[in-house]
Amino acid sequence: MNAITLVLSGLLLLLGIWAGGLLGPEGAPIHPWWALPFLVLSLWIFLSLRMANVWQKFVVLRMGRLQGVHGPGLFMIIPVIDRIVAIIDERIQTTGFNAEQALTRDTVPVNVDAVIFWHVRDSEAAALRITNYREAIDRIAQTSLREMIGSSMLATLLSDRRSSNEQLRAEIAGKITAWGIDVMSVEIRDVAIPVALQDAMSRQAQAEREKQARIILGSAEAEVAARFVDAAETYAGHPAALQLRAMNIIYETTKERGATILMPTTMIDSMNPAAVAVLSGAAARTEPEMRTAAE
Repeated sequence: MNAITLVLSGLLLLLGIWAGGLLGPEGAPIHPWWALPFLVLSLWIFLSLRMANVWQKFVVLRMGRLQGVHGPGLFMIIPVIDRIVAIIDERIQTTGFNAEQALTRDTVPVNVDAVIFWHVRDSEAAALRITNYREAIDRIAQTSLREMIGSSMLATLLSDRRSSNEQLRAEIAGKITAWGIDVMSVEIRDVAIPVALQDAMSRQAQAEREKQARIILGSAEAEVAARFVDAAETYAGHPAALQLRAMNIIYETTKERGATILMPTTMIDSMNPAAVAVLSGAAARTEPEMRTAAE
């Protein structure tokens, strides 16, 4: 019952009481039957005037047959003859549903929670073609969810939820569209798997990461070795480059903290090309002299 109906019927009732209570000069009621039309009209408005909100539709039957779908706004029905059999809310509705211990295609038990967003497109069909469309949506959603889980692999449920959501929406929409209901979207909120399986999957993922790390490390070692081979070939053909590289390594080592490094004299001599040339020349001159003395 709405406020407008109550106010109008109340005012007519008060007018009827006032009209029936008017007294003449001698204190007797003038026309007591004047109250009757007001009382009848008040009762009629109370029983027949209805108001539907902007999101509501009233499905009315007249003597068992569809009289019409009314709303939004004020409308009237005939008492006793007309009957409101359903008040349909056409706003977007949400229904949560789940599937417990459902087996995936690879025989893994999972618990899946989901929510469906839907709204009534055809109020007449929703009221007359099914007894309780809300309960039916919940049952069909659960059944479709179990069917989808049974035809999907666990990896797909965990990694590709968008595809699973669209598949589930299409299945549910195909079953309830005849009732005048449209499915806007279906969202899988959570996929729960057994704890033991979680531990196994965690160990598997860790092993895969370690394997990948070892492969990357091996590839890096192979590349470094190849670069060392190229460098060794370059240094073998250019001894001066090797000496410069050794001097640069020593410089890089000592430049930050000013450390002192002890090196053998042979190493120093090897990194001093001038000294090496002098020693070679002296050795070349000394050798003939020694031969002459020996003779």
